[in-house]
Amino acid sequence: MNTLSPPCASPPPAVGRDPAAALAALSLPLLFILLWSSGYVAGRLGLPHAGPLSLLSLRFGLSFAVLLALSLIGRARWPQRAQDWGHLAVVGLLMQGLHFGALYEGLARGLSAGLAGLLIGLMPVATALGARLWLGEALGRRAALGLAGGLLGVVLVLAERPLAAQDWAAPAWGLLALAGLVSGTLYQKRFCAGMDLRSGSCVQMGTAALAVAPLALWGEGWRVDWGLELGGALLWLGLVNSIGAFSLMFVMMRRGQASQVARLFYLIPGVSALLGGLLLGERLGALAIAGFVLSALAVALAARGR
Repeated sequence: MNTLSPPCASPPPAVGRDPAAALAALSLPLLFILLWSSGYVAGRLGLPHAGPLSLLSLRFGLSFAVLLALSLIGRARWPQRAQDWGHLAVVGLLMQGLHFGALYEGLARGLSAGLAGLLIGLMPVATALGARLWLGEALGRRAALGLAGGLLGVVLVLAERPLAAQDWAAPAWGLLALAGLVSGTLYQKRFCAGMDLRSGSCVQMGTAALAVAPLALWGEGWRVDWGLELGGALLWLGLVNSIGAFSLMFVMMRRGQASQVARLFYLIPGVSALLGGLLLGERLGALAIAGFVLSALAVALAARGR
């Protein structure tokens, strides 16, 4: 990772188009979708061996340690003002701590994977509306149709996994996770779009770890059953999913609007289902495949309306 710009500075000016830039523009979204979707599979593998908050504490702690080393070795630029540190900490609490903490707590309370994916799949709609109200970003007719089609695709992908009877608190945790992701995305776009990826993410992960670890100790007694499966899931979550996926997300946010980045989340339920079928043996039916195709077409429609 190279230093991109000072923390919480204005985004750099756009560069001219060339083949390398065009390839990056195509590959970054595809790689982001794959890395982000893999986190659901890794989380499912790790949760049976650790409490949700305990697993998150280890995930955030590992990411913080790696990012701190990269920042020190690469002499990354750190925030220069106290308010810059504060902005990064807020993003860490919202996008990392609140989002994943609430999501994992909901899963532990019986929130089904289908409903969890559906709730997080609503992120593009919520972010687009929030960006329109808070950031003043335009939402054209074609983009709105893309959002509607993507939402329908998400519903089709998850329709084959009906909602089972569960604690009413579980969906509430899922909604809280969605609120954390959306608010963190908009706050990041508004205040820290030009942060250094190494030091900025380090501050965010450290803040999330400090917030979640005491809750894991108090509420779960730090429940961790070490083994090969937990170790592999933790390494993937802490390095590939937390550092890789979120770094790509921030890079794309600099290159486009927050609502355009959010539309990529329409593809995540379908890709997660495909990875679940390949790695966890989950069956992917015709209805889910149709939903995945519809979501992909919806994202293409929204991109044409950019």
